[in-house]
Amino acid sequence: MTKKKSESSARGKRAGASVKPMPDSQIDFSDIPESTEEELRGARRVGRPSNGTAEAKSFAQDVGRALRRAAKIARATARTHHTPIYVWENGKVVAKKP
Repeated sequence: MTKKKSESSARGKRAGASVKPMPDSQIDFSDIPESTEEELRGARRVGRPSNGTAEAKSFAQDVGRALRRAAKIARATARTHHTPIYVWENGKVVAKKP
């Protein structure tokens, strides 16, 4: 049995593994125009939130997403086993059919 030929064009180490990042002092920014006030006003932040309230909101969204996913799995399991699901409604625990 022959060995399968690699479909990758790169052999051995990853390409660019030995390349060091260039420091900002060596980058030529002369051909990039300065941003105007109007452009800066219209800009928006991209990436992770910078303040704690946005981070807390993100955490709350993640928790809500996890709870919805767990509820979906619980409904599917209850359907499979023909058992009721217990939920909190109007201050009482109520058994519901899945």
